[in-house]
Amino acid sequence: MKHCLAFLCLLGPFLHVLSQCTVPSSEFQLEGDFLIGGLFGIHHVDGPDNRDRPEFTDCSRKPFILSSYQRFQVMRFSVEEINNSTNLLPNVSLGYEIFDHCSDTQSFPGILNLISVNGMIQPWREPNKNLSKVSKVIAVVGTYVSTETRTIAPLFMMNLIPMVSYGASSSIFSTKQNFPSFLRTVHPNKDIIEVIIRILQHFNWRWVSFLNIDDDYGNDARELFIKMIKDTEICLAYTKILSHDTDYSQIFKQIEAQRISIIIVVAAEWTANALLDSAIQLNITDKVLIASDGWSSNKEFPKKTGIKNIGTVLGVSQPVVKLPGFSDFVHASKSQNHCENSEQMFCNQVCNCSNLTAKDVILADPTFSFPVYSAVYAIAHALHNVLRCGSDGCNGNITVYPHMVLAELKKTNLTLLNQSIEFDENGDPKYGSYSILFWNQTGDTEEVGLYHFNPSFHFFINNSKIQWHTKDKVPTSLCSQECCVGHKKKYNGIHKCCFDCEKCPKGTYVNSSANPYECFECKETEWSEEASTSCNLRVVEYIPFTDSGAIVIMVGAWVLVGLTAAMSVLFAINYNTPVVRSAGGPMCFLILGCLSLSSISVFFQFDKPTTSFCILRFLPFVLFYTVCLACFVVRSFQIVCIFKIAAKCHKLSSWWMKYHVQWLVITVAFGAQALLLLIGYSYDPPKPYNESGWYPDKIILTCDHNFKATSGSSVLFVFLCSLCFIFSYMGKDLPKNYNEAKAITFCLLLLILTWIIFATVRILYRGKYNQTLNALAVLSSLYSFLFFYFLPKCYIIIFQSYKNTKQYFQGLLHDYNKTTSQ
Repeated sequence: MKHCLAFLCLLGPFLHVLSQCTVPSSEFQLEGDFLIGGLFGIHHVDGPDNRDRPEFTDCSRKPFILSSYQRFQVMRFSVEEINNSTNLLPNVSLGYEIFDHCSDTQSFPGILNLISVNGMIQPWREPNKNLSKVSKVIAVVGTYVSTETRTIAPLFMMNLIPMVSYGASSSIFSTKQNFPSFLRTVHPNKDIIEVIIRILQHFNWRWVSFLNIDDDYGNDARELFIKMIKDTEICLAYTKILSHDTDYSQIFKQIEAQRISIIIVVAAEWTANALLDSAIQLNITDKVLIASDGWSSNKEFPKKTGIKNIGTVLGVSQPVVKLPGFSDFVHASKSQNHCENSEQMFCNQVCNCSNLTAKDVILADPTFSFPVYSAVYAIAHALHNVLRCGSDGCNGNITVYPHMVLAELKKTNLTLLNQSIEFDENGDPKYGSYSILFWNQTGDTEEVGLYHFNPSFHFFINNSKIQWHTKDKVPTSLCSQECCVGHKKKYNGIHKCCFDCEKCPKGTYVNSSANPYECFECKETEWSEEASTSCNLRVVEYIPFTDSGAIVIMVGAWVLVGLTAAMSVLFAINYNTPVVRSAGGPMCFLILGCLSLSSISVFFQFDKPTTSFCILRFLPFVLFYTVCLACFVVRSFQIVCIFKIAAKCHKLSSWWMKYHVQWLVITVAFGAQALLLLIGYSYDPPKPYNESGWYPDKIILTCDHNFKATSGSSVLFVFLCSLCFIFSYMGKDLPKNYNEAKAITFCLLLLILTWIIFATVRILYRGKYNQTLNALAVLSSLYSFLFFYFLPKCYIIIFQSYKNTKQYFQGLLHDYNKTTSQ
C-alpha cells in the first residue's frame, strides 16, 4: 500500500485526483480566491535515507520539529488575519496549500502539486500562450533550510513563481541570474557572520574554531567567515563539518589540544542538539559557544542537565516580534483536533501532533515566526497592488499571474508591527536587526546586545548582563599572548595569531595599527629608544655666534689680529735693529700678516654650516699658515747656513743671498698649496653634514671633509713642518741672541701636540663642541708662534734695549766662535 501511494504521488496526471483526498478541517489546506503555497519542515529526515529504489517519504513518521510546527501555524494565522481584514484585499479571500517538506530530496509530491496547472505538470510553455492556464498558487512561502531551497527553487523559478523564504540564508540566493523570483525575509549569511565577527572583536577573541552543518547554509557560512576574517586579527584555528555520523569526541580533543576557547556553531537545531549532548557527555568545560540563529533561541537547550558546565553560550538570533492574537488562534485551532483521523490527507499533509497542547506550540522557539508572518503579508500586499484594490474593493477582472505578484513584491515597502518590510535588488531584506543572546543561569535566553542594519549600522553589547563561567573575567582565546609595548610580532607557524615577540632596537618603532610584524626605521630627523612605539624629534645642535665660548674665542682671534698689528708697528719702528734683523727682517711682516689672515678660519667655525662656511673653516688657515711654515723653514735654514754651512759652502751661501732663494721657496710653497687646495676642493669640496650616527637623540650640524681630496695639501703641510723642525733642531746650540731655532722648535712641538690632541678628541667625540675645538686648535697654532717666537723679541726691544745692539750681538758671536774653535 505504501509503495502504491508513492507511485501515485509521483505521477503528474493523477495530482488533481489525489488533491481531492483532503478533509474540510485540514490545517494544511484552505480554499480561497487565490492560493499561497507553504513549505514547512514539520518533521526532519536525519541522515541519509538509503533505499534500493525511489520511494515516497512519509514525513509524519520522522522526528517532529516543534518550532517548525509553530511557524506552520503562523502562516495559517497570517492568512486568517488577512482574510478578516477590511483594508487589505477587501472582498478577496486568500487560501493556502501547505506541505510538510521534511526531506530535500524526497519530498517532491507537494512541490509538483504547487506548480501544477489544472492538475497537469507543464515543465515548459511559451510566454503569453494558453493564458487561461494559470498556476493555482500566486506565491510560495518557504522553505526553511538552504539546501532544501536550493533543490526545489529552480522548479518555481521556471515560471517566475515568487518564492519568499523565511529561513534560507545562503549567499547563493542573492544571485538573481539563477534565482530571479526568489526573495527572503531573513538576512543572508554575510550579515549573520558580520555579527559573529563583531562579537569576536568586541571581546578580543582571536583564536577560534568553526563548526558547521554539512549543507548549503553551514558551508556557505564557513566560506564567508574565512573570507571576512582575512583582514582582521581573528584566526580560524580549527574547522569541522558536522553530520549525522560525526565523531564529536575527536572534534573536542583537537579543540582542546589547540587550546581553543571559542567554538562557533552554525547549524540547525537538530545538529546543535547532538553537539550539546556530546559536549555534556564528554565533560567539556571552560568553552564559549557562539550559536547561530538556527539554534540560539531554542527554549529547551538552555535547560539541558549539565549545560552550565560547558561554559558560556552566546547566540545570534532574529529579534523575536510578538504576534498579537497568535496565542488565541493556536488555542482555538488546537481545540478543533485537526490532526485526528486524517488518513485521507494528500501526501505529507499530516502530522503526529495530536498530543500537542496549545502551550507547547506557543512556547516553541519563535525566532523565525515573524519572517513567516512578514512573508505572507508581503505577498498579500503585492496581490493587493496587482488587483488595484481600494476602499471599495478589488478589480476582479484582472487575471493574476505569478510574475505580476513578483513585480509588486520587489517594490514592497510596508510597516508591519512597527517593523519595516522592504527588499533590495537581490531580494534580501533592507530592514531589521539581530539580537545577541546569552543563556543565563536560570535556563532562559536573555538579550544582551543588538546589531541594527538600517537606517544605520549600530552594534552594542551590555557586558554587565553576561555571567561568564570565568566569574567576572572575560574569557580569553589567543594562540599567543599580546606582545609588550614596543615589541614586534614574528610569525610562529602558519597562523598570524601565533607569534613570538621581539623588542624593536634603538632608532626603530613598532606601529601595531599599521603593521605589528615590522619595526619601522625612524626618519633621519627622529630617534627612539629600544621598545618604542613612536619616534621623537632629534635636537639639532650647533655652536651659534652668540654662544659664550664662541664669543671668547672670536675675541681671542681679534686680540691676535691686534697683537700682530702692534708687533708689526713695533718691528717697523725698530726695523734696522739687530733683534728685528735676526728675527727675519722683512719676513717678519709676512709671517705676522699671514698669522692674521689665518685667524679668519676661526670666525667660520660657528653658526649653521653652509658650503661657503665649510670651505672657509680651514682654507685660510691651511693656505696662509703654509706661508708661515715656509718662512720658518727658510729662516731655520738661513740660521744653520750662517753658522754651520757658510764656512764650508761659501758658494752656496753666496748663491742663496744673491738670488734671494728664500722668497722663491716661500712663493713656490704658497703656489703649490693654493693649487692643491683648488684641485681638492674642486674634486669634492667640504659640505654641510648632519651627524646623526653618534648620538641617537641629536643631530649635530657639522661639515663633511673628504680627506682624500685634501690629502695633497695635508702632505705638503706636514712636509714643511718636518723640514722646519729638522733645520730648527740643528740650530739648537746657537748663541743666545740667535736662538730663533730653539723658539721655532718649541713652537713646532706645540703645534704638533695641539693637532694630535685635536685629532684624538675628534675621533672620540662627535658633539657640537667639535666646532669649538676646531677654533681652539687654529687659535692655539697661531698663538704658539706669536707668543714664543715674536713676543720674546718684543720684550727685548721694549724692556732690554741694551741687548738690541750690534756690539752685544758681536760679543756673543765672538764667544760662540771661541767656544767652537776649542
